[in-house]
Amino acid sequence: MRLVVTGAAGFIGSAFVRATLSRGEGVEILALDSLTYAGNLENLAPVANSPGFELERLDIRDREGLSRSFERFRPDVVVHCAAESHVDRSILSPADSVATNVLGTAVLLDVARDHHPRLFLHVSTDEVYGSIDAPGVASESALLSPTSPYSASKAGSDHLVLAYGRTFSLPVIVSRATNNYGPYQFPEKLIPLVVSNALCDLPLPVYGDGLQVRDWLHVDDHCRAIDALIARGQPGSIYNVGGDSPLSNIELVRSVLRICGKPESLIQHVPDRPGHDRRYAISSERIRRETGWAPSVDFDEGLRSTVEWYRRNPGWVERVRSGDYLRYYERNYAARGASLSR
Repeated sequence: MRLVVTGAAGFIGSAFVRATLSRGEGVEILALDSLTYAGNLENLAPVANSPGFELERLDIRDREGLSRSFERFRPDVVVHCAAESHVDRSILSPADSVATNVLGTAVLLDVARDHHPRLFLHVSTDEVYGSIDAPGVASESALLSPTSPYSASKAGSDHLVLAYGRTFSLPVIVSRATNNYGPYQFPEKLIPLVVSNALCDLPLPVYGDGLQVRDWLHVDDHCRAIDALIARGQPGSIYNVGGDSPLSNIELVRSVLRICGKPESLIQHVPDRPGHDRRYAISSERIRRETGWAPSVDFDEGLRSTVEWYRRNPGWVERVRSGDYLRYYERNYAARGASLSR
C-alpha cells in the first residue's frame, strides 16, 4: 500500500509514520510537511532510513507541487494530518488557521480527486462540536458548534471533505479525535507544556480555574484508530475517536506534578483565554462497532511513560524551547501573567 501522509513531521503525523513503518509490512510512505514551527525532522529520525520512506518539504497549498508528487507517487491512501492545530495561535492569527486548514485542504482535495486514491482520510478534532454540558456526549450526527478560529476552520475543512465525497465521488472519511498526548508533542499543548516546564522548575500556566474537562487519547491509540479506519471504515462517514479518559485541566496538571515529584506551588493561574470551551465529550461507539477498535493505553501509564520520554530527551525539549516556542510563550502566556523564570 502506498500512503501520502500530510503534516508528517508533526505530532500525530510522525507518530503514524513511525508506527506504520515499524511494522515492516511493505508499506511505502511519501511524507509531506512544510516544516513550519511544529514540523520537526527529529520526529521522523527513527524511520528516516526505512525502506519505502521518503520525505518532501511541501506546503499543501502548493497545487503544482502536490500534483507533481501525486503523479509520481500514485498513492492508494491519503492521510491528511496537516493543520494549524493550536487554539491559542488561531486566536492570535485566525487567518493562518483558515489558510492552512480550509484553503490547504481544498487544494489537497482537488489534487486527490485528480489521482483517484481509494481513500482520503481527514484527521479532525472533537472541538468542532463545541462545549458539551454534562452528562451529554456528542455523536457523529451532533450539530457542529465551533467556538474558536481553529475549531471553526476544522469544521469548515470537515464539510469540504464530505462535500468532495458527495459531489465528486471521492472516497473520504472524517475522523474526529479527542486531545492527543504522547512523546514528540510540541510544548504549546497542555501535557508537553506542563511536563517540560515542571522538569525545569518553571511555572505551569493554567487558564482560569482549570476546571475545563478534556478527554485524553494516547497518540499510539489514535494511530491504531487510523489503521482501523483505513482497513474497515465506511467511505463517506464520520468517526469519533475518544480515549475514555476525561479529566479536568487542573487534575491533569496535579498528576504531572506528582509524577515529576514537583510542588504544586509551580501552578500559576492566568486569565482564561477568550471563548474557552468548558467540556468536550464524544461517543466513540461507532468506530468500536464497525471496526473493532478501542483504546488500549491506560491513561495513568500513558502519562507516566510520556513524562519519562520528556525526562530522557532534554535535548529535544531544549532545541524546541530555543526557537518558536520561547517567542510564542512570551507573546501568549507571559502576556497573561505567567513568568518563564522564578
